[in-house]
Amino acid sequence: MTTQQTRRPRQPHRILPGLVAAGVAALLLTGCTSQERVCGTGRYPVKAVGNTDGQDCVADGQEPPEGWVRYPEGMVPEHVGDKWDKYWSTLIVDAEGRTTGGVTPTRPGA
Repeated sequence: MTTQQTRRPRQPHRILPGLVAAGVAALLLTGCTSQERVCGTGRYPVKAVGNTDGQDCVADGQEPPEGWVRYPEGMVPEHVGDKWDKYWSTLIVDAEGRTTGGVTPTRPGA
């Protein structure tokens, strides 16, 4: 190459779409999600007795404290705003986990 010849400058704007696509593919393949989990690892969600909006997390292997109940199997909210999180946020349960009031929504998937 002579001193009068110059290299073409790199064009980073052509590389960026490929990097973005690779990042999205990696997220999809690893199962990462942008949804916030109701409880962290090693914990499970419980519902407060007597109101519609009480929710907390308990360590795996421990029973819920007094005033809290487990969600029925298969109806446990996993992510904030998922179908079960929305469903249970409208219901009131008793100490046995039975629905006692609130706005009865249509059960998801029914």
